[in-house]
Amino acid sequence: MIDTPAPLYGLPDRSNASPAVSVVVPMHNEEGNAVVLVREIAKALDGHDFEIITVDDASTDATQGNLAAARTEIPQLRVLAHAHNAGQSRAVRTGILAARAPIIATLDGDGQNPPGEIPAMIAQLTRDGAPALLSMVAGERQKRQDSQAKLLASRWANGIRKSLLKDDANDTGCGLKVFYRDAFLRLPYFDHIHRYLPALMTREGYEVEFAPVSHRSREHGQSKYTNFGRAAVAIRDLIGVTWLIARSRKPVAIKEL
Repeated sequence: MIDTPAPLYGLPDRSNASPAVSVVVPMHNEEGNAVVLVREIAKALDGHDFEIITVDDASTDATQGNLAAARTEIPQLRVLAHAHNAGQSRAVRTGILAARAPIIATLDGDGQNPPGEIPAMIAQLTRDGAPALLSMVAGERQKRQDSQAKLLASRWANGIRKSLLKDDANDTGCGLKVFYRDAFLRLPYFDHIHRYLPALMTREGYEVEFAPVSHRSREHGQSKYTNFGRAAVAIRDLIGVTWLIARSRKPVAIKEL
């Protein structure tokens, strides 16, 4: 008889896969950041078995061409491209679906998340003695290099989200996360899901840990979001995620007789 915690039932073998880690980077109009960032990722993961999957979300600048050219110097680089702009969450999901590794690392394409943080987060996720249900380590930005208006709006939104969803996350807007691919694929997909991953992982029965990460200012291009734009969708998303959590029923354990 097998008596297994529900989230672990039927999971594929997470060991001995190659590559071991897939780094997924969504990008839209990041021609000034794209190649610099993938070079940084390759340097940070030197010595690891990894691939880098960039997903160009229908850029109108030279992002796609610059990335394609960079494949000659970075053999681990794969470049996927959306025919139409579909948003950050869809770009992340496109990369994860294409990934060959059991562990996914994500970071924003604007270069504000330092890739050097990834190895420590992988080590935290996979360490000896980690909780059996640990499936995500989410970054929490320290000393954020953003405008005061953006920081205030983020603090307000995070406070409301945390009080409603009880996800213990102080900064779900941080793109730097490391998690198991199979756990992500069990989550319900919707636009803007990338801002609610800790809550949804917990809903599914997994455990989430957090890690302080550094943050830096944007060197090129401009943000794709505005405070008003975020607020316009945040209320609807919060209602939806709150409903999903309320409608969740857990079997706790599953037995195969």
